[in-house]
Amino acid sequence: MNYTLHQLQVFLKITQTQSITKAAEELHLTQPAVSIQLKNFQDQFDIPLTELVGRRLFITDFGKEIAQAAEKILHEVHAINYKTMAYKGQLTGRLKIASVSTGKYVMPYFLSDFLNLHQGIELALDVTNKSKVVESLEQNEVDFALVSVVPEHLQIEQIDLMPNRLYLVGNMDQQFQRKSYDISLLEAIPLIYREKGSGTRHVMEKFITQHHLPVKKKLELTSNEAVKQAVIAGLGFSIMPLIGIKNNLHDGELQIIPLEGFPIQSTWSLIWLKGKKFSPAASAYLAFLNKDKDRIIQQKFSWLEHYKAAR
Repeated sequence: MNYTLHQLQVFLKITQTQSITKAAEELHLTQPAVSIQLKNFQDQFDIPLTELVGRRLFITDFGKEIAQAAEKILHEVHAINYKTMAYKGQLTGRLKIASVSTGKYVMPYFLSDFLNLHQGIELALDVTNKSKVVESLEQNEVDFALVSVVPEHLQIEQIDLMPNRLYLVGNMDQQFQRKSYDISLLEAIPLIYREKGSGTRHVMEKFITQHHLPVKKKLELTSNEAVKQAVIAGLGFSIMPLIGIKNNLHDGELQIIPLEGFPIQSTWSLIWLKGKKFSPAASAYLAFLNKDKDRIIQQKFSWLEHYKAAR
């Protein structure tokens, strides 16, 4: 046998996602590249690793055993790399973070300087929906989780990073001339929602419930990007985080409709299980955030305050 570490990485990701498409996305590869690596890996075994039933990919029992072995091999390779870096006096290890989907507009800016400073640290950043983020944290699979709504059922500690402001937005087809509208406007327009469990939806529904507004739910979509495209296409309006629509506002694809009581606000917080024993990499990152978060906000997110002032 002559399989490569890359083939092991690809096959392991396929078993974790049970999808070539999703594996390609998470590995930042094309689908054909992942399919070729799977075929080359499979060619080295007489027993099938996967099987296709209809359009669904399934991992065989043999494939699951090979995946477990692959995970152990890759873990040992990481350990060798970390020991080599540590021997050179560099901070090493894996930093594991789960982030809710809209957090992709926030988390990278709080990571880049730290990772540039400590190039021996490997980042595992999983951007997914809120329920999976909370599950990863609950199962102690990650060091930290970035959320905009803190889960109430877990004993956690946290560091608050920055405000998360949400506005009512629509496309440019309709003109809104007033400086401010009553929130009863929400009763007259079709609203596009995020999926259940989304932090954005939680904040949105909390506001609507508190004000007893009989709104019209037009659509329910599973990502911030899908909601944006639906709003731009004229399918309805939505309440969205300002952090995720900067370019769309600048390009004239979206507009903020000024409502009394808006923006609605939550907080971007990095949370971890209470009493968690941190790795050296995780401890160093938390110390970095406590020291540098204000500088990062000023350098990378000052436009939020300027935009608010301009409104």
